[in-house]
Amino acid sequence: MFKDLNMIKTAALPLAPEIRDACNGCSICKKECAFLSEYGNPGTIAKLSQTDPDRWQAIAFECSLCGLCNAVCPKGLDPSGMFLDFRRQAVAKGQANLSVYQGLLNYEKKGTSKRYTFYSLPKNCDTVFFPGCTLPGTRPDSTWKTFEYLQKQISTIGLVLDCCTKPSHDLGRQTYFNDMFFEMCAYLTENKINTIIVACPNCHKIFNTYGKAFKVETVYDLMSRCGLDDEERVTGSITLHDPCPVRFENNIQDSVRSVVRARGLDIIDTHHERTKTFCCGEGGSVACVSPGFARKWAQKRVNETHPHKIVTYCAGCVSLLSKKADTFHILDLMFNPIQTMKGKARVSKAPFTYLNRLTFKRKLKKLPTKAARERTFTPVNSCKKRSR
Repeated sequence: MFKDLNMIKTAALPLAPEIRDACNGCSICKKECAFLSEYGNPGTIAKLSQTDPDRWQAIAFECSLCGLCNAVCPKGLDPSGMFLDFRRQAVAKGQANLSVYQGLLNYEKKGTSKRYTFYSLPKNCDTVFFPGCTLPGTRPDSTWKTFEYLQKQISTIGLVLDCCTKPSHDLGRQTYFNDMFFEMCAYLTENKINTIIVACPNCHKIFNTYGKAFKVETVYDLMSRCGLDDEERVTGSITLHDPCPVRFENNIQDSVRSVVRARGLDIIDTHHERTKTFCCGEGGSVACVSPGFARKWAQKRVNETHPHKIVTYCAGCVSLLSKKADTFHILDLMFNPIQTMKGKARVSKAPFTYLNRLTFKRKLKKLPTKAARERTFTPVNSCKKRSR
């Protein structure tokens, strides 16, 4: 049901044979990555996985899937894709211990539930703002101001509160992901939506990879192109943390830098930025099974940016890095620059995030619409078997 292959931009193929045959063991990726430093070169792992697949499929859940290995590989190989394949195989065989991710999966389930979802599509709407799960909860004011900004640029824009289900995707729950994601896509295409504007890098990666029916861009692209609503400026120097889901998206990276400079800030370059950016530690939900690897990633980023403040455009990155350094979300900087640079941006934490999402939804429901819905879809056959 809903798995319209014409909507998929890229098809996943088993990568282990290619990496086994092509990897020359240069160890460039191994030097950059704590995971590979522990377990070896991708080519070696690909060979060992042939004789002991169950072990390596389990170990794959310790990889952050951040793609830094892909970025530095002189042969252009995709080791992170291989580890995602391993995860999918483990889930398909019922051998993945998904119980350790129960908190994350419950969060995702709420994000797709009738209570927290709402599709608001006004008359003549062909473009929607998709803020993702986290921003309406942690930063409802900045998220609503972003929507108001977009309304000035696109008067008929709609807004969709839903989850792209990237957590399930990255955990290898591919059948469940396909059912949930393409049901959402089917509703949007039926209502003639052709453009998705996102604020979350994870949502961008999912829509850009699988949503062939849509043009996908970020709010930062529009802000860079159309300019900000005001000329309020602050002073100081910051470093930028590029989230790993958009490490290969140069246009987004340029747009973010453009709007940060428009607020008057100087950007201090670091060695690991853009294509070679570090993972913040949240990638692949590694903290659930290997918190040591997650801490190493976060510490690497903080060590390289010290003593400067960090600005990033992923709410998850902010949450994790702010435990170790002054870290701000770019939308707070755009709509409340003075307070943000003072470290006084309003950011909510659970359980208030859930209340904020419900309040945000009630506010959205007051807008006039041509089509609206709360999502009630539940896959019938996806992931019913309890994994060991």
